[in-house]
Amino acid sequence: MPDDFHDVRFPLDIALAASGGPEWRTDVVTLGSGHEHRNARWAHSRRRYDAGYGVKSLDALAAVLAFFEERRGRLFGFRWHDRLDGKSCVPSGVPQPTDQVIGEGDGERVAFQLIKTYGAVHDPYERRVMKPVNGSVRVAIDGIEQSAETFTCDTATGLVTFAAPPEAGQVATAGFAFDVPVRFDIDRLEVDLAAFTAGSIPKIPLVELID
Repeated sequence: MPDDFHDVRFPLDIALAASGGPEWRTDVVTLGSGHEHRNARWAHSRRRYDAGYGVKSLDALAAVLAFFEERRGRLFGFRWHDRLDGKSCVPSGVPQPTDQVIGEGDGERVAFQLIKTYGAVHDPYERRVMKPVNGSVRVAIDGIEQSAETFTCDTATGLVTFAAPPEAGQVATAGFAFDVPVRFDIDRLEVDLAAFTAGSIPKIPLVELID
């Protein structure tokens, strides 16, 4: 991803009013009896967005045009802020170092991938967080927050590295804000200025990059 990814965020004022969310791919076969067989084709969800809903002015549209040109259409990925799902906690909350479990120490391991877990009872889904927001990551060991000097976090991969390995059985947790790595899902940005002036919303589809 590094060679074809620009570590820059899509204009935030536009992203905040966009639409979109996660997508799964499931095969559903209906038998003659009416019963169904369902099979998950993807191990992980993939998010899709439409930035067009956030474009409210010609100046905003011009900002998207410039951003689109610099990304060369679908060629280069970039960061996208998901207002609904961009923190380790609820959208209105402040990330705490105990929000998400990211692993258990064994006395040797020092690197832990940031993870956000959805659900808790039936079949929790773990999502790897690859693009944390710089300066937002807080970590704890067995509930005790660690100082910034005791760990680093790679904002390009979401990998937390401790200066000293947590002891065996100690639980590492983290709180953070994060972006979604995406790309444009079009190579042609078509704008009808007359329709836009009349209130028509341009289509600007984005799709999550899966590493």
